[in-house]
Parts: sequence; structure tokens; C-alpha cells
Amino acid sequence: MAGLRSSSSEIDLDRPNIEEYLTTEIIGETPKKLHLKDLLDISPTLTEAAGAIVDDSFTRCFKSNPPEPWNWNIYLFPLWCLGVVIRYGILFPARVAILAAGWIAFFSAFFPVHFLLKGHNKWRRKIERKLVEMMCSVFVASWTGVIKYHGPRPSIRPQQVFVANHTSMIDFIILEQMTAFAVIMQKHPGWVGFIQKTILESVGCIWFNRTEAKDREVVSRKLREHTEGVDNNPLLIFPEGTCVNNHYTVMFKKGAFELGCAVCPVAIKYNKIFVDAFWNSKKQSFTMHLAQLMASWAVVCDVWYLEPQYIRPGETPIEFAERVRDMISVRAGLKKVPWDGYLKYFRPSPKLTERKQQIFAESVLQRLEEK
Repeated sequence: MAGLRSSSSEIDLDRPNIEEYLTTEIIGETPKKLHLKDLLDISPTLTEAAGAIVDDSFTRCFKSNPPEPWNWNIYLFPLWCLGVVIRYGILFPARVAILAAGWIAFFSAFFPVHFLLKGHNKWRRKIERKLVEMMCSVFVASWTGVIKYHGPRPSIRPQQVFVANHTSMIDFIILEQMTAFAVIMQKHPGWVGFIQKTILESVGCIWFNRTEAKDREVVSRKLREHTEGVDNNPLLIFPEGTCVNNHYTVMFKKGAFELGCAVCPVAIKYNKIFVDAFWNSKKQSFTMHLAQLMASWAVVCDVWYLEPQYIRPGETPIEFAERVRDMISVRAGLKKVPWDGYLKYFRPSPKLTERKQQIFAESVLQRLEEK
């Protein structure tokens, strides 16, 4: 026990000294053995902490699992070296050339159409849609994308919105090559931001900044206006609000489910046999993410367009969102977790922290009164 006290005193913890509230008789009655169940019985807070250490399902949602090494002996190592030479020496330069040629062809056609056909909006929008679809196909070709689509292709109709699970920004590219969606997306800096402002706005995309409360009100209004338009592109939303590693689905935001229109679920599942398509924006830029995909053998993916869903009588938007999340999770083989993906970007509010501290203090005082 003395050893425990000396070691704990070396740790600088911002907490009261419990021994000041105990009598010398109670301190002297020390059990011979300290069991884990006795420690966890002190407070529900310790139980929660221990459970978080054992099974941190939130952190798991945003971790990229490294592939198992297979070049572990002298027979396989030469084959692995040959694969590195082929991928980085042949495939990667060829894919960069394909992507560069695609951008040159795209800009050569997009800017003349965008500026010269301003008086013919119907034709201009139609051509711009096809050009955006073509450029997304070039991106997929630069990864040697093997994409299999299941279900009917989306059509342009009012009063509908498409929702999908989110693994990477390439989700949008994979879906966009089939249909020119208008996507709701976070604002990005750099060359991605340039594309957002100059190109993707032409297909009706809506941008927001998750740190700005005013943006949420503007986006909510634009969502309703877009779904009511007859000639607008289909609206695509990633209701998780962040990229998840394609093993889990986090809570869906309710915004897409309170518009009063049909919700069309889209399930996306990547096969990690060649590359992990998960984009961890905190550790890797999107440029490096694309380079990683282009240096792999291929990107293999399945996309399922599921049956449109409508809110049921007496069902709340949150319950509707959970029902759609169930459908996507089952179809893509993903595990549901009860977490808000925005916790990835924001610390818990001070009120939540104070409430946890109050619960801990009450539990300690209750234990002292029992003694």
C-alpha cells in the first residue's frame, strides 16, 4: 500500500485528496488484495473509463488498419520488389499522364462552354454536367477503379435526396461519374477549393463550414430550395458529416431527413485487397491520398442504390435517419456505433464536462457517507 501511495504521489492529478475525508481507522483497514471489481465499484466514472480503454469504438471508426505483411520470406520478397517497381515506375507515371490529359481536355471544353453559353442556361448546364461526369471518370481511371454499381441509376426528379455512407472524398467522384449529383460538402482550401468554386458550383453543389453556425442556416434553406427545383441535379448528402473507415457507420445528421421528400439510400463498400480508400484528413492531405490511390494496383468498390424511403406517420426525423442508416449498414456490411462524427473535430462542451465532474463528486460523497 505504501508503494501505491508513493507512486500515485508522483503523478500530478488535479483532484482532491480523498484521505483527508477518511478517518485513520478506515485507512488502517486495508484489504490484503485489491481486485479490479472493487476499484470499479468506487464510481461509475471509473467504470466508463475502463470500458473506454478496453473497447474504444469511437477511435476505431477513424483508424486505418495497416495490411498484413506478406513479403516475409526470401521467396516472396523478390515478387514484392517487382510489384513496387511496376506500381511506382510504370503505373504511377502512366496514371499521372492520364489525369493530366483529362484535365487539359476538360478545361479546354469547360471554360468556353461556361462563358460563351451564358444566355443558353439549359444547354450550358447539360454540357457542364456531362463534362463533370467525364472528368470524374478520368479520376476513376487514374486509380484503375473497378466499380460495380447495383440497382437503378439515379434520375433527375424533384422532391428526392440521396444519402450515402462516407469513407473518402472519392465517394463523391465514384458516384459523380454515373450521375452529376449536387453534393453538400465542407469547404476545402488549395486546389480542391478552387475546383469547388469554379467547377462544381456549376452543377449546383452547396458548400459549408462546419465551424460557422450561420452556414448551417443557409445550407438548410438551400437544401429545401434545391429539392423543389425540377431541373436541378439530384442532391447528394453524406449525413455522417465526416469520413469513417468503412468498417463502421456513425450517427446520421437529421437535416436530410426533415425535408419532407424521398430519401434514396446509397451504400458504398470498398474492398481493401489492394488499397485502403479511407481518407484520414487529420493525418494526410487529399493530394497525398490521391497519390496513394494512384500508386496502388486498383481501387475496388461496390455501390448499391437502395429503394427510396419515406418518413412514416409518427416517425421523427432522427428515427427516420436511424432506419436509413440501418439499411445502409446492413447492405454494406458495416457496424453501427452510437457516436456523433463531429466529436472528431470538436472537444466536448464545458457543460458536459462539468456534468461528469458533478456525477463523480456525488458518487464519492455518497460512498463516504455510507462509511
